[in-house]
Amino acid sequence: MTSIDWAYARACMLLPPDVVYLNTGSFGPLPRRVFDHVTSLRRHLAEEPMDFQLRCVPMLLWNARERLADFIGGDPRQLVFTTNVTEAINLVASSLQLRAPGEILITDHEYETMHWCWKRAAKRLGLAIRTFRLPAIGSNPNEIVEAAVKLMTPQTRLFFFSHVLSSTGLVLPAKQLCDEAQLRGIVTVIDGAHGPAFVDLNLAEIQCDFYAGSGHKWLLAPQGVGFLYFGRRDEVRLRPIHVSWGYEPPGTGSLDERDPFGSTKRLRQFECAGTRDICSWLAVPEAIDFQATFGHEKVRNRMRELSNYVRRCLTECGELMPVTPEHRALSAGMIAFRLPDHTNPLGLQRGLWEHFRIETGVIERPDQLLIRVSTHFYNGESEVEQLADALSQLLHK
Repeated sequence: MTSIDWAYARACMLLPPDVVYLNTGSFGPLPRRVFDHVTSLRRHLAEEPMDFQLRCVPMLLWNARERLADFIGGDPRQLVFTTNVTEAINLVASSLQLRAPGEILITDHEYETMHWCWKRAAKRLGLAIRTFRLPAIGSNPNEIVEAAVKLMTPQTRLFFFSHVLSSTGLVLPAKQLCDEAQLRGIVTVIDGAHGPAFVDLNLAEIQCDFYAGSGHKWLLAPQGVGFLYFGRRDEVRLRPIHVSWGYEPPGTGSLDERDPFGSTKRLRQFECAGTRDICSWLAVPEAIDFQATFGHEKVRNRMRELSNYVRRCLTECGELMPVTPEHRALSAGMIAFRLPDHTNPLGLQRGLWEHFRIETGVIERPDQLLIRVSTHFYNGESEVEQLADALSQLLHK
């Protein structure tokens, strides 16, 4: 497909035609074929659970693992499926052992629940939390790396950061940050909630210890798809949250050989949590294949094209200041703007929906109020113009 009909691409989504959905950064809507596929899997599970669980799941699960690992540039024997990023990060934070005294280093733009997660871990381990301020909007990747390196000391045990900041869409230079941390013996944990399908992710190039990602955002997989990627295949530092059948799997052989359950001994101890519906995991190949019909690189280019259009249109509103850098290495399909100080955030979000049927993110940070616009391939320039017009009306009431 050389010339893509993006209106046709929009018609492939389950989105109602009257909704302007500019919030993939929170949740991605489902393509029709992905919804149909996961529904057919659940129907099979409902009709004949023994056949589905015992005979079908092992092949389907291993295929999903291979396809996702290939998509993110990794090894299937290092990929653990989880429900979401929160579960994946908590798995690391709740069992990883770090030497005390020392500190955990995080940026000042991390998701609030991740702050809570690492504060609890720091208390368990007897460590301190050290937060550093990311450089301002005009930064280039080297400035961000230099700012982080200045804060790395012999006391730094772990560095946690987001690959893409949820609040602004800023893409951090993950490879360089991990390289610097590795030189200093610092464990790296990356919140990659926005990574898959948002950037051209290649985990083979990012020498991190742990990378947690989501499938329900830019990949447009069903909710319930997350993963934790081990930077080292022989990962032995973590303990599973649940003790279930995967804790001591039957049989002999290597911990990293494919087993009869669609996993490996090492991975299954983390994934097996008793009886649960894993159909969302099994639908990942369908989500990958759907965007492949348009071309993953073309989709990312379309996202960036629309994001640039958002920057132009909303800047013309006068009162909106972009806080996401224009630098190509630091941005992609998500851009945030600072809102006027007098803005009522709940009133603005309610007004956008109730009067204009527009979904977008309004984010309250301690230092500023933001509106974050997420553009995927199924959006169009006319929707961006509708948002700009709606904001002009609502912000001047």
